[in-house]
Formats: sequence, structure tokens, C-alpha cells
Amino acid sequence: MIHQFIKGTTETTFVLLHGTGGTEQDLIPLAKELNADANILTLRGDVLENGMSRFFRRHAEGVLDLEDLKKQTERFLAFLDEAATEYGIDRDKMIPLGYSNGANLIGSALYRQNAFHASLLFHPMVPDRSLTLPSLSGANVFISAGERDPICPKTETEEFTSTLRTAGADVELFYHGGGHELRMEEVEAARTWVASFIG
Repeated sequence: MIHQFIKGTTETTFVLLHGTGGTEQDLIPLAKELNADANILTLRGDVLENGMSRFFRRHAEGVLDLEDLKKQTERFLAFLDEAATEYGIDRDKMIPLGYSNGANLIGSALYRQNAFHASLLFHPMVPDRSLTLPSLSGANVFISAGERDPICPKTETEEFTSTLRTAGADVELFYHGGGHELRMEEVEAARTWVASFIG
């Protein structure tokens, strides 16, 4: 996968996944806001939609291509194992951080296996309603969303959060008063939350 690795001074590695039309550079400032010392492994989606980078295909706004999502999720998880070996980083101390399309890929990974001890998902959707979730005991998830998000309505966020909690994940849910945009207050909430997982 197209990526960049930035060496830090802790054992924690943020794995960054941008939103539709983004690049691997987009979320680096956000990761540094959360913890300036962590390693950063930042990815660029190589699925193109009208020239815009994504991590998996969709049929329309809000309608995910579930077959491609499954394939790309498996590819993503395999890549993380390879990257851990290549860069000498601890796979168990990776914390994925995704926005929108990137958050949906992380959500899809969580729906398939208890893959991460901590994850940050900014403005995610329910990835696949056909799946029975694995036990997510020990998984910690931060979710943020906008109260008036036209792409990911509050009902979607609540459903996604509920499925993770039912599977045993410890989920912290934060709302800001706006839409699909990232806001400083959710970054601040994420920074407070993630501090206990950095080491």
C-alpha cells in the first residue's frame, strides 16, 4: 500500500487513513496534536473515484461496495503485519486513526476481528450490517461525529456505537454541533482519550 513512515520516540504507532480525496499527508498534523512523540504510519488509498483517492469502492454516497470493502480490509490488515516487520514496530501498539472513508476501513477491520487495542474513528458509518461481530473485549474505541452530519447522520453513529459496545468494546462517543467536518473540540477530546494508551 502507498504509505509513509515517520519514526517517533515511543513504541506507539498511529496508523493514519484519510477521507475521500485525501492524501497520506492530511492527518499527520492531527496525529502530532494527539501525541507528538508517536511513530506515524500514514496510508494513501489507491482506489480512485473520479480521480479522488479512497480505500475501497462505493456504489453511491453512503452505499458501500461490501465485496471490495472486505477485500481491502483483509489487504489493510495484512499490510500492517508486513509494516510491523519492515519498520521494527510493535503490531500490538498500533493505534489506527481514520476520518470518514478511512474510519470506515478501520470499522470494517473491527467488525471482522479484534485487531486493535485502541482505535480512533472520526465520522464513521456502519461498515457492514451483514456481519456477526467477534468479541471485542479489551478493544477501546473513540468515535466522534457531527450532530448535523448530512453524510453520517446521528442515527448511523448511534447504531455503529451500539454494535461495538454489544460486542464488548469500550467506546467513548463525542459529538460536536456541526456536520462532517473535523473540529478542534473533537481533536481535544481525542487527545485526552488517547493519552492513556500511549507508551
